[in-house]
Amino acid sequence: MYYYAIYLAVASVITFFTYLADKRKAKKGRWRVSEKALLGMSFLGGAVGGIVAMHVARHKTKHWYFHVVNVLGVLWQIGLLIFLLLK
Repeated sequence: MYYYAIYLAVASVITFFTYLADKRKAKKGRWRVSEKALLGMSFLGGAVGGIVAMHVARHKTKHWYFHVVNVLGVLWQIGLLIFLLLK
């Protein structure tokens, strides 16, 4: 359980900074991080970082599927955390 919590924290920090980097690149008209990569990072452990970055940087907030994937990511990540705690 401890390692899973660390994994979620590290994944969220990485996801947060990846969203911020993508926003910066978008403003400068440079090469961007793909939406698939951002969504994958959020769903596979970085959902909290993705949600925070969406609100802090106001990035990808108009895309409904980013909200859905991040919320689903948080739900399954919390569900697994609860499962591991009760195990």
